[in-house]
Amino acid sequence: MQARLERLEAVQDAILAISRISASGNDISGFLREVHQIIGRIMYAANFYVALYDAADNTIRFVYEVDEVDAPLDPEKRFTLQSAEESPTASVILNRKPLVMTAEQDSHKAWGYGTRSEHWIGYPLLDQFRNAFGAMVIQSYRADQLYTEEDQALFGLIAAHVSATLQSLRSVDQLEHLVRERTAALHQQIEEKQRAETLQRVLYQIAELSIVTSVGDRKFARLHQIIGQLIPVPNFMVALFEPATSEFRIAYFVDEIDGDQTGIRFPLGRGLTSYVVQSRQAQLFSRERLERMSASGEIEILGNLSAYSWMGAPLLADEHLFGVIIIQSYHPDLSYTDADLELLSFVASHVAAALARLQASEALGKSNRELTETLQALTTAQSELIHQEKLASLGRLVAGVAHEINTPLGIVVTATSHLAEEVQLTRQALQQGTLTQKMLEEFFDICDESLRILTTNSQRGAALVRSFKQVAVDQSHDAARHFDLKRYLDETLLALQPKLRLRQVKITLNCPDNLQLHTYPGAVSQILTNLVMNSLTHGLENISEASIRIQVRLEQATVFLDYEDNGCGMSAENLQHLFEPFFTTRRGQGGSGLGAHIVYNLVTGLLGGQIKAYSEAGQGLRYEIRFPKTHKSLAGSGI
Repeated sequence: MQARLERLEAVQDAILAISRISASGNDISGFLREVHQIIGRIMYAANFYVALYDAADNTIRFVYEVDEVDAPLDPEKRFTLQSAEESPTASVILNRKPLVMTAEQDSHKAWGYGTRSEHWIGYPLLDQFRNAFGAMVIQSYRADQLYTEEDQALFGLIAAHVSATLQSLRSVDQLEHLVRERTAALHQQIEEKQRAETLQRVLYQIAELSIVTSVGDRKFARLHQIIGQLIPVPNFMVALFEPATSEFRIAYFVDEIDGDQTGIRFPLGRGLTSYVVQSRQAQLFSRERLERMSASGEIEILGNLSAYSWMGAPLLADEHLFGVIIIQSYHPDLSYTDADLELLSFVASHVAAALARLQASEALGKSNRELTETLQALTTAQSELIHQEKLASLGRLVAGVAHEINTPLGIVVTATSHLAEEVQLTRQALQQGTLTQKMLEEFFDICDESLRILTTNSQRGAALVRSFKQVAVDQSHDAARHFDLKRYLDETLLALQPKLRLRQVKITLNCPDNLQLHTYPGAVSQILTNLVMNSLTHGLENISEASIRIQVRLEQATVFLDYEDNGCGMSAENLQHLFEPFFTTRRGQGGSGLGAHIVYNLVTGLLGGQIKAYSEAGQGLRYEIRFPKTHKSLAGSGI
C-alpha cells in the first residue's frame, strides 16, 4: 500500500510539473525536453520522440528525439507521412488511436525503417476537434525493461496534457507570426509611402522648374540635385534636341572623366543617345552589353567606353521629343538596376511635361491619388493588425486558462483512477475472505482522501470555467449590458492568474461593491488585460517584488479607474509616444506596439472616456482612466 501511495504521489507530482511548465513554456523543443525528463522520473524513458504532423502537405517533423540506438533526425526536416501499414508512427496519427507493440508483434509487420524495439508505445496528439496533429512515442530495446499497463495508461494521460500544451504553443506561435508578418508588411508599406512622398516632392520641384526659358539657365543643375534625391548620379547629362537641324545640344554636363562638354552639338545618328531616342524608350546598358553592341555595329561609341553602367531616357511629351537625360557610372560598385531605369524614365516623362508646360497638373493629380490610395491601404492594414492583436490577446488568455484547467482535471483523472483501482482490490479481498478491519480502515482513508481531492479540484476547475466564460464572450463580441464592475474585474484577473502566478506579481484591487454599470464589458476586460500584459512584458520583467494596484471609485455618474505598477517606468520621450500605433520598447523581441494603442481607442472610442499616462524612468507607470457609468448611447433609453 505504501508503495502504491508513493507511486500515486510521484504521478501527481509529474502531472503538476507538466502543468507548471505548460503554463510557462514558449518553446516547443524546450517544453518537450522537460516533459521527457519528468517522464523519466516515473518510468523507463531512455528512448522517446515526438513527431508533429502537417495535414496541409502530409508531412511530419521529428521535433524532439532521444534514442539509444538510432541517430536522431533533423528536427527541421520534413518527411512525407507513410501509410498506416508502413509505419507505426503513421498508424498512430492516421488512425488516431494508441498503438502498443511487443517485439514479437513488431516482427510480423513490414515497417519502414528504424531499429526494432522490445516494447513500443505510441499515443496520438489530438486537438480540440479530435484531429491528430502528431504522435508521442516511448520505446525500449531491452527485454528486461517492458512497460506495464499502468505505465501505458500513465503515458496516455501525459500525452493528453502534451497535446493541449503543444496545440496552444502552435496556436500562439501562429498568431504571433501573423502579427509579425502584418507588422513587417505595414513597415514595408510605410517605406513605400515615404518613397512615394519623396517622389512626390521631386515631381513638385520639377514642376517648379521653368527649364525651357533658355539654354544657359542653371536650372538643369537644380534638376541634377532633384534626381540625386532618388538615385546616385555622379555623371549626369541633359541634351536638348533641335528638330530643325536634327542635332542634339548638350545643355548640362557633369562627368568624372571627360571634361566639360556643355554646348557641344552632335547629330542624330548611331550613338547611344541616338539609340535611346530612336527606340522611344529608356535604355539600360551594362559594360558587357555596350561592348557586345559596339562590336556588332549596332551602336557607335562617340566618347570613351569606360562606363560600367549607363542609362538614358528620352524626354517625350505627347510624342514630341525635347531631348534626353543620360546617367552613367564608371565604378563597378555602382551598377544601375531595372528599378532605377524605371524611376529615371518616370522622372524624364515629368521633365518633358514641365518642358512642354503641359500635363503637370495631371501628373500631380495622379500622384496625389496614388498617395491617397496608399494611405487608405495603410489605414486598412492598421485596422486589420489591431483586430489580429485582439485575437492574439484572447488567444493568450485561452492558452493560460487551458493550462490552469488542465491541472485540476489531471488530478481528478488520476485520483479517480486510483480510487477505482482501490475499490476493485477491496472487492476482491472481500470476495476472497481476506479482508481485514485494518484493510477496510485503510480503504476508507483512501476514499476520504480521494474524495477530498476530487471535490477540491473539480470546484477549482468549475470556478475557472465560470470566470473565463463570460470574459471570453465579452472580448469576442462588442455588446453593451448591465454588469457588476468589481465582480467582472475579479473574473478578468482570475482568467489572468496563470500569467500573474508565473511572474509572481501581486495585484491589489480596490473597487466598491455592487457598482453596477451599463456599458461595454468586453472593452473593460480588454483594457485591463492589455494593461496587465503590458506591465508583465515591459515594466515588471526584472522586478523582484512586482506589484500592480487598481483603484476604482465613482463620482456622480463617472467611473474613475486608476492603474499603477511598480515597474521600470518610461522616459518622458517614450511616454509621449505611448499611445501611438506600432510604438514599442521591445522592437524585434515580440512587441507589436499595439497594446496601448488599443487601450486608448477602447477608452476614448467605445467607452466614450479619457485616459492619461504618467511615468518616470524607474518609477513605474500609472494610468488614469475615466468613463461614463452608463454609455451615452444608452442614457435615457430605458434599456
